[in-house]
Amino acid sequence: MQPHRDVIAEILELPDGPQIGAFFDFDGTLISGYSAIAFIEEQITRGNLSVRELVELVGAMASFGVGNMGFSAMMIATSQFLRGVREDSYINFGEELFRTHIARQVYPESRAIVQAHLEKGHTVAIISSATPYQVLPAARDLEIDNVMCTELEVEKGTFTGAVLQPTCFGPGKVTAAETLAEKFGVDLDRAFYYSDSDDDILLLERVGNPRPLNPNGRLLSIAERRGWPVRRFGSRGYTRPSDWIRSLMMPATLVGSFLAGLPIWALSGSKRDALNFSVSVFADTASALIGLNLKISGEEHLWSRRPAVFVFNHQSNVDLVIMARLMRRDISGVGKRELRDMPVIGRVLEASGVVLIDRSNTAAAIASMAPLVDAMRVEGKSVCLSPEGTRAISPKLAEFKKGAFHLAMEAGVPMVPIVIHNSGDVQPKGDMLYHPGTVKVDVLPPVDTSEWTVETIDEHVAEVRGMYLRALGQDKPAKPKMVPRVVGGDTE
Repeated sequence: MQPHRDVIAEILELPDGPQIGAFFDFDGTLISGYSAIAFIEEQITRGNLSVRELVELVGAMASFGVGNMGFSAMMIATSQFLRGVREDSYINFGEELFRTHIARQVYPESRAIVQAHLEKGHTVAIISSATPYQVLPAARDLEIDNVMCTELEVEKGTFTGAVLQPTCFGPGKVTAAETLAEKFGVDLDRAFYYSDSDDDILLLERVGNPRPLNPNGRLLSIAERRGWPVRRFGSRGYTRPSDWIRSLMMPATLVGSFLAGLPIWALSGSKRDALNFSVSVFADTASALIGLNLKISGEEHLWSRRPAVFVFNHQSNVDLVIMARLMRRDISGVGKRELRDMPVIGRVLEASGVVLIDRSNTAAAIASMAPLVDAMRVEGKSVCLSPEGTRAISPKLAEFKKGAFHLAMEAGVPMVPIVIHNSGDVQPKGDMLYHPGTVKVDVLPPVDTSEWTVETIDEHVAEVRGMYLRALGQDKPAKPKMVPRVVGGDTE
């Protein structure tokens, strides 16, 4: 099962090739909400905006919103506070803001649509009225090479406060699409444009396949009159009271499951049986509470070679629930030392056999994992941990650390790769809330480690990581670090 297959079914039926364009608005379409708001909020938090500048910003945006100011005039007014700021510092600010705020706002369904078009070899682009500093980090993450947006004037590496004309709004977006069509041989009569706003009506009318996503009221009315297919995504942005309730109850579920096992420990004297019971109770209770469904392939590999080191790619806090669902019994784990500071939760995890390591101190981390070797050799327990070391901000696989590989080698047990495809749909990094969803999981065959040596460890890390890349469909040549900016038909 491919995640969000219903959303991409139309795309899978299209012919391959760059002659088909797939163009995307940014705010409200690829991400939930507006990136400009995140930029302003962070500037306020850092004290980079004076009260006067904030009043001017809000006033200009409000005037544009009620139709008293055009887009270009609004951009000129709001860009004044950047006059004299170095562009490279603002580029870094945008990158940081993407990692800390905007990445978790990307709709997983929109990500799936983008990926499906890319796999078809279509010409994919973002056409947005936002600035490059808002759009480019997300474009890189989504592997979109072509970006048409509103550019700010820069001289000698510093913003002047001016805006380059024409801006990428209204008819400017149509011009941008026509520029892309000429550059890449796109047939606009067969092209797709995905947008949430009636501000984009000119481009929606220009392409052959207008696709409103999460449309505002005016665009929804237009789409209904014209028979345009509409999709709404509830995976980001809008929250229900039930989302808060399930999220607030998750810590209680972990603690409660641990306490439920204490009578078994007291009556039988077996801590192991008590923990196995608690893990199963937590796995089932938390899954039901979240509304988590798993589609698992290769489930037989969970049991064919135990004990083992089970490794998983880490996207979300919900991975803890997923691993408990998969493993069920006789497991130990590894987590970050910071969890120890969480009231009650940290103590429960340690009492459950989770080793909490200091990721900033490699030597100390290796030393603290030494008891896990005995847990596998003597007690027959398995260990699960993420070789990425921390959660990723997107489904893209991060680099692997070597700890799990040394652990498997020292214990003389196989390594079982568990590939989690889309747990970020349920809870992305940085988000407090859990959302119901279906997560695809591939359990790959056990990897024999009997011939591994310290001298060859890098080869084995690359081999196992390659298995993940292939399973995730990420085994393609790496793209350049910077996404080209397409401005007026020229690539900078």
